[in-house]
Amino acid sequence: MRILVLGGTSFVGRAIVDDALRTGAEVTLFGRGRTGTELFPGLTRLIGDRDTGDYAALRNGSWDAVVDVSGYVPRHVGQAMDALGDRAGRYLFISSHAVYRRTGVGPGSTEDTPRRPPVRDTEELSEETYGPLKVACEDDVVARYGPRATVVRPGKVAGPHDPTEALMYWVRRAARGGRVALPADPGQPVQLVDSRDLARLVVQLLADARPGAFHAVGPDEPVTLGGLIETCARVAGTEVEIVPVSPDGRPPMFPLVRPDRTSQQRTPARARAAGLPTTPLEVTLSDVLAWDRGHGEPPLPAGYSPEEERAVLARHDAGAVDG
Repeated sequence: MRILVLGGTSFVGRAIVDDALRTGAEVTLFGRGRTGTELFPGLTRLIGDRDTGDYAALRNGSWDAVVDVSGYVPRHVGQAMDALGDRAGRYLFISSHAVYRRTGVGPGSTEDTPRRPPVRDTEELSEETYGPLKVACEDDVVARYGPRATVVRPGKVAGPHDPTEALMYWVRRAARGGRVALPADPGQPVQLVDSRDLARLVVQLLADARPGAFHAVGPDEPVTLGGLIETCARVAGTEVEIVPVSPDGRPPMFPLVRPDRTSQQRTPARARAAGLPTTPLEVTLSDVLAWDRGHGEPPLPAGYSPEEERAVLARHDAGAVDG
């Protein structure tokens, strides 16, 4: 299979390329050539820039499938499809759970859950626009490719090479052990998907030419935020005491804290039936910890700093005594 990956040298795309190569696929990369330049030395790299609309490198060639990892606004998707014309067999778009409406949805929601209204009048990515822009991208792919369109909606993706900070904060914090300040309910559900499981699903969907939308969510068994922290400690060989503290004054977008529980309880049934594997959470977290340590543990601005956490715990303890 000849696969064109739009993106593919950072995190999710990197995992997809790795898995595609494992199956013997012929992979071509399209991107700006600024990240992961040392990766995949044997692959063809086509240089372009989606932000400026430079798709000249896609004027020639044909592929059985395209995997769009780096499309965030409708212009990205529309210009890519225009450049490819009829030289791509299937278009698989990596979307997001942010496409769904935030109210009136219960646990176990499926891919048929109502989505938010699409947005096309801005390219500014924010908490309010990210999901609706992805909705517009999905709509455009389906309109152009019809039964040759596939949409994958990942939950929080975890694994080695993750450039984000949400999971890494808890992996590192649990590895230090001791009393852990949690400004949220320890019983809050959390859905993570291993990047390698997501990649395996994507490549399998292409091999099977499956249309439609698929939730890429995990882990293999349901887990709470408190359970995740305890699992992080277990794989690090430490012991933790989780201390629920007041959320007052916590930094915005605290790592993995979500006010809407149902957004962390979507069903993976359709994706699992299509081939989504389920790496045990302990394996994912152990691999993330090992990668982070080998990566030099760069500073994380997310969550509490050690000094902030000590202050939060001190206020909590003082309040408990006064109460």
